[in-house]
Amino acid sequence: MAQHCLKCLKYTMCLANFLCFMCGVAVLGFGVYMMMTMRMDALTPTMAKFNFANMLLISGIAITCVSFLGFLGALKENRCLLLTFFLLLFLLMLVELSVACLLLVYEGEIGAWVTQDLDKGLEKAKGKIGNSTEEMTEWDMIQNKLDCCGVHNVTDWGVNVPESCCIGMCKTPKPDYRQKGCLVTLKELFEENFLTTGISVIVLCVIEVLGMCFAMTLFCHISRSGLGYKL
Repeated sequence: MAQHCLKCLKYTMCLANFLCFMCGVAVLGFGVYMMMTMRMDALTPTMAKFNFANMLLISGIAITCVSFLGFLGALKENRCLLLTFFLLLFLLMLVELSVACLLLVYEGEIGAWVTQDLDKGLEKAKGKIGNSTEEMTEWDMIQNKLDCCGVHNVTDWGVNVPESCCIGMCKTPKPDYRQKGCLVTLKELFEENFLTTGISVIVLCVIEVLGMCFAMTLFCHISRSGLGYKL
């Protein structure tokens, strides 16, 4: 009976890690696609270094590598791969929990830093307003998508207000500008999705804990029975 349960555990690990591997490949492919096709200016100086495409690439590589280790370790009953899979999952969970704690503890400082970073990004974007016929910048995309203008309001742009700040046509005697700043809109969007984000992090941590439990159970069984590859 115990042997059947362990076989079930082994193939469950293989299936779960194979599905995670395919998801990682999809995320990695989407990141490469975005990097090749979306050529936009960064919203902030920080986002120029850590843009969405790069984050997708890093996430895709991490998911594919970890899930491949788990799949191969369970399939081949390799103790070394299973232990490596366990340690990587443990490190990933520690990083996620550390980031979540830092966001909660330093919420005020992070908010001030985001505001400063947005101000710097907007100052950099002001010099490109004259090229309105060129491809859309990230500021244009954000302002159209979130129905906002500037960091605090339309006055942040000075005299060179982009077309994306206007409701309708800008080339009128009294154009109608979007009243709400993007900083306020982003804060409201974060607060609205705070519960969903928290639940997602908890679910992800639970999945990682289950993966570690499965890997360690299989590892201990292989060690006791003398099966599989040696460390």
